[in-house]
Amino acid sequence: MSRGFVKEDDQEEIPIVPPRADLPDRVTNYVTQVGMDALENEKNALIASKDIVEAINENERRITINYINAKLQLLKNRIASAKVVDLEKQNKDRVLFGAKVTLKINNDNKLQQFQLVGVDEANISKGKISFISPIAKILINKKEGEKAVLKLVKEDRSFEIIKIKY
Repeated sequence: MSRGFVKEDDQEEIPIVPPRADLPDRVTNYVTQVGMDALENEKNALIASKDIVEAINENERRITINYINAKLQLLKNRIASAKVVDLEKQNKDRVLFGAKVTLKINNDNKLQQFQLVGVDEANISKGKISFISPIAKILINKKEGEKAVLKLVKEDRSFEIIKIKY
């Protein structure tokens, strides 16, 4: 049936679903096991939420289910492309994916620790940075004691690698 014959009130709203964290084309979707577990838990929570959708009317319920299904599809695509990295097999003397790196930034005596993780795991407030972030890119393959410099518009920022842990 043509949409011209449908009452305006009966037209289905298309849910707008925010995209997942950006992962550029042709970049492998590396994740830690913790990150993969979090993705699976998120998927299970979304599936469970479909069963308990409460809505004022059937139309609202359909819109909510469509929104959950759209989020699930994005999540399933991300899980399907995920490649779990076994941190035990990483070269322990170099900064690689999954490393927890203790850094001295510029001449600040306060040390900071970051872990290089997948794009979906990244959360700066938890000290987790995406492996595709500018900071991670300059740290990759460095060893303890080495420095990496991030060139910024107004100044350069120096990162000295104090400790690497997996």
